[in-house]
Amino acid sequence: MENELKMAKLAYKALDEKQGKDIKVIDIREVSVIADYFIIASATNENQVQAMLENVEDTLGRAGFEPKQVEGNKNSSWVLMDYGDVIIHIFDEENRLFYDLERIWRDGKTVEITYDDL
Repeated sequence: MENELKMAKLAYKALDEKQGKDIKVIDIREVSVIADYFIIASATNENQVQAMLENVEDTLGRAGFEPKQVEGNKNSSWVLMDYGDVIIHIFDEENRLFYDLERIWRDGKTVEITYDDL
């Protein structure tokens, strides 16, 4: 399994473990050079945003992946976690609708992650 896809699957699992909603993994390799995968997830409140962020950091850190940069903090309604080839966005539901990243990256391919993959 390629490292980037492994990282995306681990991040998906970490988000799901903290009850992330509507988690999308988008393969953007053919439409952009900024990353291979975008992951977008919703949280119901700021505490859940923080729990999801911490679980992703812990899970990916144990697998040897460290973020290049994290934008946002525990009071944020949108957190961006840049792991180089994988960029993770955690939004509250209102901001996810407002920024509509799925529409912006619609030329990417949605990757279906199943529990058999994890």
